[in-house]
Amino acid sequence: MENFRFFNSTAIIFGKDTEKLVGAETKKRGKRVLVHFGGGSIKKSGLYDRVIGSLRESGIEFFELGGVRPNPRLSLVYEGVDICRKNNVDFILAVGGGSVLDSAKAIALGATFAGDVWDFYIGKAAPTGALPIGCVLTIPAAGSESSQSSVITNEEGKLKRFCDAEILRPGFAIMNPELSFTLPPYQTACGASDIMAHVMERYFTNSRHVELTDRLCESTLKTVIDNVPIALGEPENYDARAEIMWAGAIAHNDLLGTGRIGDWASHMIEHELSALNDVAHGAGLAIVFPAWMKYVCNHDIQSFVRFAVRVWNFDECFHDPEKTATEGICRLENFYKSIGLPTRLSEIGIAEKDFGMIAEKCKRFKGDTVGNFVRLDGKAIIKILELAR
Repeated sequence: MENFRFFNSTAIIFGKDTEKLVGAETKKRGKRVLVHFGGGSIKKSGLYDRVIGSLRESGIEFFELGGVRPNPRLSLVYEGVDICRKNNVDFILAVGGGSVLDSAKAIALGATFAGDVWDFYIGKAAPTGALPIGCVLTIPAAGSESSQSSVITNEEGKLKRFCDAEILRPGFAIMNPELSFTLPPYQTACGASDIMAHVMERYFTNSRHVELTDRLCESTLKTVIDNVPIALGEPENYDARAEIMWAGAIAHNDLLGTGRIGDWASHMIEHELSALNDVAHGAGLAIVFPAWMKYVCNHDIQSFVRFAVRVWNFDECFHDPEKTATEGICRLENFYKSIGLPTRLSEIGIAEKDFGMIAEKCKRFKGDTVGNFVRLDGKAIIKILELAR
């Protein structure tokens, strides 16, 4: 087990009707608030009115910025930074899913920084300050509600980059599973893939003697696998939605990574896919992850045997570990298909002619290689893309 420090400062407020508490929670932290959200779904559902009503009851002055899209754009971040600076905003409230939260975190960084907020995402500056953030979560997926990460897409050059900093963890996260009842099936499925990827990036590690977090990872994966089909068949099944929503937070609040070094190559590769053609992050991960597994499984076959046996309930072939490992990967891929996700690059319009460019952009961002479980150079990335085509 690796040395580690674990600290998570986000207060989780979980359960039915908890969005009614947003005014009181926000008032503890700010007086002039930017309310940041996506499209019209929160207005159609009535959530917008409940949030605004709670803020007004608490006497909070607020400003608004909607329009966040999946793979949130830098241009909207700049707009938010401008609003915050001009109106002396002292708190940002994100109402939505991971994209809204990622955008809110970028705005929080930029509002207190004299330079260009994009510098944080390309490694030219290190975060030292940010406005505080809170959120009302509507989509269980990214885990951004209690993580230290933000991912932003720069339209110029189609670059998707991340920034990690402890100061980006929201002060509170209101998580009412009822708010996810109206999610379209595809969005529910993409969220599940995102959650599973966050777990698997940590699960496949070269760190040894991490039995506790192995088991925590496996349980989180099995919870998602068991409950997503229920949520797809019964969209208003509170218990299934609650299990998925809590799994999404646990998957990315850093608990599952304690004592181990994660990989993250699949995320780096997928970022280039979604920057290129705007595919949903979870859908891109459903394509990349099985291909990555096929490429690296012989590096530590027993990790993949354990994955097949403990997560997918496959009866181990003791005389043929490769068969067991392959079956686990196959079951993962079939699960993605069963919930309506793509598993091939051809399904999202990525052609073989793009592979070299994707590999080069990925490599250029992280240096000569990406990943930790197996370090991948440009040729290896192309081979993974070929396995996914």
